[in-house]
Amino acid sequence: MDNSPSAVLRFLIPKLPFIAKTALWHTLRLSPTSSKWDLRTEITVRIIRSLLDSPKPTPLLEQQRWSVKDPGIKGKMWISKVIFAKPEEEDVRNILTDTIDSMDGGGGTYTTPAVVPVEAEWTGHRANVRHDRPRLDLSEAQHYEKLMAEVTSPVTILYFHGGVYYMMDPCSHRIVTSRLAHLSNGRCLSVRYRLAPQNPFPHALLDGFQAYLGLMYPPPGSFHEPVSASNIVFAGDSAGANLSLALVQSILQINRSSTRKNIIFHGRTIDLPIPVPAGLAGSSPWVDISRCMPSLITNAQWDYLPAPTESDTVPHYPPDDIWPTDPPRGDVFCDLSMLCHPLVSPLAAKDWTGSCPMWLGYGEEMLADEGKAIASLAAKQGVTVIWEQFEAMPHCFSMIFDQLPASRKHDKDWADFCATVAGNTVAEGVAKLETKGTWFAAKTCKETDVDVMSLAVCSQEEVDERMRRAREARMQGEEGETKIMPKL
Repeated sequence: MDNSPSAVLRFLIPKLPFIAKTALWHTLRLSPTSSKWDLRTEITVRIIRSLLDSPKPTPLLEQQRWSVKDPGIKGKMWISKVIFAKPEEEDVRNILTDTIDSMDGGGGTYTTPAVVPVEAEWTGHRANVRHDRPRLDLSEAQHYEKLMAEVTSPVTILYFHGGVYYMMDPCSHRIVTSRLAHLSNGRCLSVRYRLAPQNPFPHALLDGFQAYLGLMYPPPGSFHEPVSASNIVFAGDSAGANLSLALVQSILQINRSSTRKNIIFHGRTIDLPIPVPAGLAGSSPWVDISRCMPSLITNAQWDYLPAPTESDTVPHYPPDDIWPTDPPRGDVFCDLSMLCHPLVSPLAAKDWTGSCPMWLGYGEEMLADEGKAIASLAAKQGVTVIWEQFEAMPHCFSMIFDQLPASRKHDKDWADFCATVAGNTVAEGVAKLETKGTWFAAKTCKETDVDVMSLAVCSQEEVDERMRRAREARMQGEEGETKIMPKL
């Protein structure tokens, strides 16, 4: 994506009348959101919304290419690029596909992924430098040594970026991961998982599983020493938080259903059960690929995400080299038969018993109801759940409006949770970890307690029925890409 001043001007000039109208309505308090948003938030959300609802969507390959373009490394971050070697054995793939089949009953269709090397970036905070300080000319191993010299906590955050499973990259999320590393005094391993539609479900899940095992049992050539599961937190935003939850659910299912006693990984025998991580921390998790929950409509005014619709006027992505797929597939991420699988849509998971503690942070966004359902179910099943929701804030708001009080609070609590569960200490200002829900008022961040177990707006039976109907509606669409395919 061209971020040059001339490109920004070319983008903004045609939108000046739209921006002026938005500013006027906000100033005169004629906008329904003006009492909750400042002017910058109002204009930014409306511009993003107009882009996502464009009648002429950008081809998928073009979106993917600009979203993974490396902006360079500078300023207050250490980055060490690594590749976790491919294991010669296929046990990690086989136990994962067995797990998928055991949860799906054999009724869904998916592509069996190849086992490949996994790329990632170690990320840490670089202190006492300017924001424009260039990266040092060192080897990746030397960068890792520099990074570790500033790490003061055992916290290791295994991070999965968002991007609807077909966009973004560790390079696009370096500001986020370096901030989490700084606030937790730890480090992040940000995974370059394989993207759809070229690599549909479960390619990303396999890459995440390999990365987790690779932290605990370093492959040959790794820079790091073995990391205990008690010091690892799965974290991510949006689709990356989906991957975090799906990975925890995979581990739980392996441990409760696999008949195997062990797996072989890089020549090492790993006995089952596989340890769960110390915690899971998700920002705006997208956990329902079928997109069926009420907040998709009821919270639309506070969000920039496009609402689902069955209208024939919903545009299709223009054909390119990666879409539509061959043979045609009804969803960018997975076959439509898999929409309700709990490792595709963790909203469908029935059992979180034995899970690590969870921190789930949302705005008053379109995806909130699906997060509420998971938080409520997990808490009822004995999982420690920290739920935080910020009034009038859109999807992944802290990544867009990082100077808002709500964003600063969100990111501090996100990192504090990681430090608490994985740092063998209690972060400053954080009480003993227990299930807790909090609603933060717009602008002031005034806190109101909420009952996590009562968050769900639908019963589990209603959720199942909504997901089933949504899948059927999608399957009745046109071959290849359906009429109500979300344009996220």
